[in-house]
Amino acid sequence: MTNVGIGAVPMVELWRGERLESLHQGHAVICDASGAIVEAWGNPEALIYPRSSAKMIQALPLIESGAADGLTDKQIALACASHQGAAIHVDAVSKWLADMDLSEADLRCGTREPHDIEERNRLICTGDSACQIHNECSGKHTGFLMLNKHLGGGPDYIDPDHIVQRTFRQAFEDITGEESPGYGIDGCSAPNYATSITGLARAMSAFASAEETNARGKAMVKLRHAMATQPEMVAGETRACTELMRAMGGKVAIKTGAEAVFVAILPEQKLGIALKILDGGIRASEATMTGLLARAGVLDPAHPAAQKRLGAPQKNCRGITFGETRLAPGFAQA
Repeated sequence: MTNVGIGAVPMVELWRGERLESLHQGHAVICDASGAIVEAWGNPEALIYPRSSAKMIQALPLIESGAADGLTDKQIALACASHQGAAIHVDAVSKWLADMDLSEADLRCGTREPHDIEERNRLICTGDSACQIHNECSGKHTGFLMLNKHLGGGPDYIDPDHIVQRTFRQAFEDITGEESPGYGIDGCSAPNYATSITGLARAMSAFASAEETNARGKAMVKLRHAMATQPEMVAGETRACTELMRAMGGKVAIKTGAEAVFVAILPEQKLGIALKILDGGIRASEATMTGLLARAGVLDPAHPAAQKRLGAPQKNCRGITFGETRLAPGFAQA
């Protein structure tokens, strides 16, 4: 893989008082409906693992194949989710599995403590244990199981040679427009295929410009609509994906990934955005995406969800202002 650090540019600064305290560098690309680069910062050819930012692509074969006919928008959004493990997520995954005559034991994502505080407190108070359904990727894996039933595959659907993952890789390479140089194993045990920043942005522009003229177009429209209109299922309360999609009124779909990858699908503008922060800092990827969405005219920079991540004074636990998160000079300026 190309060294992801080559050509990175300053994107986000943290100021404390009058001094620059921290600086985050990275890459970002915006592609149009043709897949061409409209704007780029850093190295457009840097190879990355998209991590969870690619979940709508992982869900594409599920919808395109017809295996998901009858699913609600909430379930489709959940298939693209990195959720909090809140009650709304746990209940929805549990019901979805039961409707397929499957159970938590059929998942292969692994057990994780829920990020949602209320659900974590409930487990502590009741003495119940966390399970795989609490894993932030359990919705994606339930989607894998549904596709697997449709395709008639074996139980280990996360194996790179399994028909589910081969089907996903084909779709991934189709819409990134690139042959992946290989994969890494994600936190949820599924293979995560590498692509360039441009390839990932090109995939998002394909979702943004899709029309319901064929099975793939219909699937892409369903996925972007479900994500944008069911933001609480994609992430959860306090999370950037949920709060920023709400702030944009259901018109834009966005998805974060581990190690500070972030993507956006802008249907009205027919644009796709992908970015990667070099140091893996989520604070910086959220600020960068906020700045790019505001620059594109789809997010009000004065909205509280935007201010929470970029531009507003930073306060400590006593409410004392200590600094500010800013876009680096020259990056994404209007």
